[in-house]
Amino acid sequence: MLFFLNGRHIGTGDSVACLAYTAHMTDTLHIVGGGMAGSEAAWQAAEMGVDVVIHEMRPDVKTFAHKTDFLGEMVCSNSFRSNDDEQNAVGLLHWEMRNAGGLIISTAEKHRLPAGGALAVDRDAFAASITDALNAHPRISVRYGEVSQLPRDGTWIVATGPLTSTALGEALQAETGAEALAFFDAIAPIIYSDSVDMSQAWMQSRYDKGETEAERKAYLNCPMTKEQYESFIDALLSADKTEFHEGETAGYFDGCLPIEVMAERGRETLRFGPMKPVGLTNPHAPDEKAYAVVQLRRDNALGTLYNIVGFQTKMKYGAQAEVLRMIPGLQDAKFARLGGIHRNTFLNSPKLLDGQMRLKSRPNIRFAGQITGVEGYVESAAMGLLAGRMAAAELLDVDIPEVPMDSAHGALVHHITGGAEARSFQPMNVNFGLFRAVDGLKGGRRGRKDRYKAYTDRAKAAWTGWLNSQSSACG
Repeated sequence: MLFFLNGRHIGTGDSVACLAYTAHMTDTLHIVGGGMAGSEAAWQAAEMGVDVVIHEMRPDVKTFAHKTDFLGEMVCSNSFRSNDDEQNAVGLLHWEMRNAGGLIISTAEKHRLPAGGALAVDRDAFAASITDALNAHPRISVRYGEVSQLPRDGTWIVATGPLTSTALGEALQAETGAEALAFFDAIAPIIYSDSVDMSQAWMQSRYDKGETEAERKAYLNCPMTKEQYESFIDALLSADKTEFHEGETAGYFDGCLPIEVMAERGRETLRFGPMKPVGLTNPHAPDEKAYAVVQLRRDNALGTLYNIVGFQTKMKYGAQAEVLRMIPGLQDAKFARLGGIHRNTFLNSPKLLDGQMRLKSRPNIRFAGQITGVEGYVESAAMGLLAGRMAAAELLDVDIPEVPMDSAHGALVHHITGGAEARSFQPMNVNFGLFRAVDGLKGGRRGRKDRYKAYTDRAKAAWTGWLNSQSSACG
């Protein structure tokens, strides 16, 4: 069966749009925040036939992390991580978003850069394209200015991300009666590629992964001997670091640890993390095995900018440049952006949100994105996708089925709205540990490939069924 909205054919990827024909829209959806989650929520709701207003505080209220006025700006990595939809949970989330007509993931594909098996993008071109798409949509408008209070009337989604404004954060604390949880998130430095010494560095993806030559040479590699590594660790540990304000404690998310924190956990920690030397061969010295390797990933389509993979840091700027120039090949590095650290605010979602992502004390307000306690661009956009659809269906007075737990979206939203233990709740990336077990499969390392494939097959069937069930609402 074919469906049409505003003269445009819609299929499984945006099947909910047909729901606009089954109900009369009585209100406008307001979304606070134009990042990954807010942009995706706006797109999904507008495609369903709901008028949407995005409230974005930039450029009126700036943050240290944002460098442009674009919606959907990437402030940390330029990667959406693995695109493998059979063996990786985040790749499965990519697949589900594509099949739901996701704006974020489809735009990422249009601005993809070679990055082996990862989905990395030209960050400025990506954000500009997101901004253009939202501004061009007839049902979406953008209002610039800070929302400092929790609205009592209307239908809202708060998708303010890790850099929620102080005023709104205080309003949220006053409403919930509990302090918003917080950890500190760090940003990796970006280097001009023409300042890298290619007589020491080389281009190669780990294990030569990739289908094309560009993908197999997507990363720039800088090798270290044991002596160089030890000197680097000494300098890293003794460098001047950002000091926290009185009363603040650093509860870092393990998926985005500053390199200094990793080094403090053990001198060899970095060699088994972002500086692992496996799967790489130095063409300048093919018979010598590097003790550690620093990788850089392309950050724009021109290839003029590279970010240092996994090198989030809280070092002060002067010390940062000095220490990073100890890396062979980066001794003359010029920085387009140095790393930094910021407070990342998130809700105790298992305690405060219901299964529809609504604030229990004010059900006219949903939350989406990193403020809900998910971690990562993809997870944030995925929660925006769900919140946008849920809010739009509510405005259209249409029931949509509960998100299936066996899908990646369902596993993640179930975790943050009740599956996790509220007393110890911490930010979470999507992972197969959030999925219900598949009966009859062997455990252990040998059975992992079959188990992950079973998870993804089951998830795809569940997600497709959920999308199709919304199409059937059109009759």
